[in-house]
Amino acid sequence: MNDFTAGAMRRATESLRVKGMSSANDLVQRTLAQHGLSGVPAQKTGGSVSSLPGLDSLMSQFGRGNAEVDIPQGAEFREDVFSGSTGSRQYRTYVPSTLGENPPEGIILMLHGCTQTAEDFAIGTGMNDLAEAHRLIVIYPQQSRGSNAQSCWNWFSKGDQKRDRGEPAILAGITREAVVKFRVDEKRVFVAGLSAGAAMAVILGITYPDVFAAVGAHSGLPYGVASDVSSAFSAMAGNAANAQPLPSHGPGVRMIVFHGGADSTVHPGNGDKIMRNAMDEGPRETLETEEQGTIGGKSFTRRVISTLDGSPTFEQWRVDGLGHAWSGGYSGGSYTDPKAPNASAEMVRFFLAVDGSQV
Repeated sequence: MNDFTAGAMRRATESLRVKGMSSANDLVQRTLAQHGLSGVPAQKTGGSVSSLPGLDSLMSQFGRGNAEVDIPQGAEFREDVFSGSTGSRQYRTYVPSTLGENPPEGIILMLHGCTQTAEDFAIGTGMNDLAEAHRLIVIYPQQSRGSNAQSCWNWFSKGDQKRDRGEPAILAGITREAVVKFRVDEKRVFVAGLSAGAAMAVILGITYPDVFAAVGAHSGLPYGVASDVSSAFSAMAGNAANAQPLPSHGPGVRMIVFHGGADSTVHPGNGDKIMRNAMDEGPRETLETEEQGTIGGKSFTRRVISTLDGSPTFEQWRVDGLGHAWSGGYSGGSYTDPKAPNASAEMVRFFLAVDGSQV
């Protein structure tokens, strides 16, 4: 770590201590490693946080840029670039060998967490295996390090929280093209993400409910709880100030939320707030059930919110003992916990229950 980075961490730690945060240094280190934030001002480029001098060396300690994804015979893992009015991004598209001549059962846009790559996220979540089983198209956009030094989606940037602006416009554009290309039913278009990717998935669900029918948020943050670096730190620690009002772009989308009870990077209370916001925008009359169980040695609480006719609307999982990691993920990817409920499988189940079948 060079002098610039060490100085940034020291200044951020001192600033947070003034605010009374006892574990400030630990939080700063986790944040630099996983969220692309710094305690010093960052240069701005087109509304996104640009690469910070001195942080590039940290990238070699995290992420898996050379991850190799196993592709079964007959499947494809395509490489593409999308360019739109607000910018461009590279992305990978998994086309399962089971697709055949008929349209796929749906599309899932998967947004990786900080320091991760599209390939790493595909391996860790195991979503390609589920794509084979359910005939799904899975798209993995890749954040540009030119837009964020730690490859985080810029959920905390004002320019990346609105419809037809910044990264939401790019990601919605990628998805719209895929819907046309693969002839997908618009009711079966979904987005999911981890950490910063989950925060961006929530933004997409709120700003583009006409594109995404459901959202999966794992270890994420609610809409509008941060507008700069300082407020991002507070939100991650569970001390967010009043959030921005939710924009009105139509009816709210269905949502499934996962969060670890032992997550010390993004406070578990953020998952509760995501659910609360979603329910505020959802149906007025609902049915609620709750169950508890144990999978892989970890206990969980599952809360299900349905409409009066039994259609699944919202679902929340709190997994005890799970840290900042994809629940039930594969150890070949980063930020995963294989000994926990399988978040990927549960999200796919929830996504595809668009006909009101039992959750």
